[in-house]
Order: sequence, then structure tokens, then C-alpha cells
Amino acid sequence: MSTVDTQEPNENELFEHHRFVASKGQEPLRVDKFLMNFIENATRNKIQQAAKEKHIWVNDAVVKQNYKVKAGDEVKVMFEHPPYEFLLTPENIPLDIVYEDDALLVVNKPAGMVVHPGHGNYTGTLINALIYHIDNLPVNSNERPGLVHRIDKDTSGLLVVAKTEKAMTHLAKQFFDKTTEREYVALVWGDVTEDSGIIEGHIARNPKNRLQMQVFEEGEQGKEAITHYKVLERIGYVTLVSCKLETGRTHQIRVHMKYIGHTLFNDERYGGDKILKGTTFTKYKQFVENAFKVLPRQALHAKTLGFVHPETGEYMRFNSEIPDDMVLCIDKWKHYSKHQQ
Repeated sequence: MSTVDTQEPNENELFEHHRFVASKGQEPLRVDKFLMNFIENATRNKIQQAAKEKHIWVNDAVVKQNYKVKAGDEVKVMFEHPPYEFLLTPENIPLDIVYEDDALLVVNKPAGMVVHPGHGNYTGTLINALIYHIDNLPVNSNERPGLVHRIDKDTSGLLVVAKTEKAMTHLAKQFFDKTTEREYVALVWGDVTEDSGIIEGHIARNPKNRLQMQVFEEGEQGKEAITHYKVLERIGYVTLVSCKLETGRTHQIRVHMKYIGHTLFNDERYGGDKILKGTTFTKYKQFVENAFKVLPRQALHAKTLGFVHPETGEYMRFNSEIPDDMVLCIDKWKHYSKHQQ
């Protein structure tokens, strides 16, 4: 099934709106399951509540959650959520602060923490923690205090946060001008053939699955995206790679690595939570399942961050250790690989 259009949610509104049109090949499917396939954080409870409030329409008629969506149906749903200004509640959440001065701070975000409040994630975010610890953070164009860039919920690693208007403007321009240094470490499926390379391909939202991004080779849609990769270690059926971003698109490394045939290990959204390489032996399958349990997220860590300090003009470069869950998973693969030789 696919969507041909959707209205992106507006965080300043009281309601989150979505609109989808089922593709020609759509088999009959309950509308609640249809919506869960396309809307991030659309839990069954959230959809049931929308249905109770008569906020699900098919072809402009209110339907119940058991309505079967068919090819060509226009599906609309509206979720109620608090206004964005009410989401900015200070919360006493510990932060791993790597560096801090009067202009900025660098924080090491753990996997599982959402960067900013939004649909389905109203508490426990990095911003909730930041506004508890720091007064009067400047606000960016999206009304998000302190944020200059972000990383995915299940990606760990370094972020710089602006504490003054000048710092925000200066840092934002560096990201726009592509002068910052951002290096990630990823564990990917398969043996990456080339020792290093450059992945180029415009990235835009996948028209068949709105929760995914996709590479468009010809650049007829999407935004330019460039990733430089280097093999750090080959470990049997997986490879440890370094990825340096020249651009910063949504899911860039995850999408680019899948594009060249090396999906991130245990990246559920892009199919990396399946056994993509290896044998059919039962013991191997059990080993991979155990590795998934050790690392219950995509194997991606924002290891290095470099930028020019907005006040001093000094180039600053920060490194962070690969977190324990990734280290344990890598060690498991090394042990397995060694015993297969």
C-alpha cells in the first residue's frame, strides 16, 4: 500500500492531521492497522481514542476502527495533543554534559532519548532536561530551545546546544555552510567491499512509507545528501564503519547505507532487524537474535563533533566513547567470527 499525500502535523496546532490515499494495490485492511503502518507513534490506543472521538474519516465519512480500507480510499485522521508551549515542561533528567561554558554546551545523548517534544513523545526529552538545567535558552525557528541540530531517538552521541542568540546564529550557519565535523560509527550488515567511499543521492520521504526516507538517484526530488564512509573493521557478516556527514538529512546514514546494500544492524525502520546476511543454521539465527537483544536499536553512535566556537573563534573537537550496548554487540560478533574461521 502507499500514500500519495499527507498533511504533515503542525506542532503549534491543537490537533495533528494526516491524510492518506490507499494505492491501487491495497488489499482490504482495517483502518487502525492501515494508520499504524504510516504514522509514527500511532499506537493502537491513540487510534482507538481518535475513533471514539469520531476523528477518523474515509472518503469524508466517519468510520470505526474496524473499517476495511480499500484501494483508492481517502483516509483522514485527527489526533488531539497539547499545544506545543505546554509541552515545554522542565524535567529533572540527568544530562551527560561533555563541555559547557556561557555560550554553549555539548551533551552526550543516550539512545532512547527523544531530542524534542512532539507527537507521542511529550515528556522525557532532551529539551525537557535542558530547560530544567538552563534558564532562558534561545529559541530556534521551530520554537525549540537551544537546538541547532538533532539526532534520532535511538541514535546515541554528541549534540551541541546554544545558550545565547549569538551562539545559535553562529552555530546554525556552520551547519548550513557544512563546515562542522560530524563523524558517526555504525555497525552494518554485510562485508563492505570498498575500504572507503562517498555516497551521494538526494534524500526525500518514501512515497510508499511515510515513516521512511529514500534515496532518489537523479535528484528530481529531495535534498542533496553526501556521506563519506570508511571501513574500520570487517567482522564476518557485519562491518564496523565510520561515516562523516557532509550534509545533515533526516536518517541520512541509515538511508545511505541501506542504499549501497549495507543496512544498519538492528535498524527496525529500514529492515535491519532481520537476518540480512549469514547462514541458515539454527545456531546462527539464535546468535543474531541474542545480538539484537544486546543492542535493541540501530547500531549508530554520533562519536565526533567539531565546530568553531562562536565567541572565541577557536576550533573545538569532541569525542565520545562508543556506548556499552554497541560495544557488547561488536564483541559478540568478533567472538562469533573468530570461532567460524
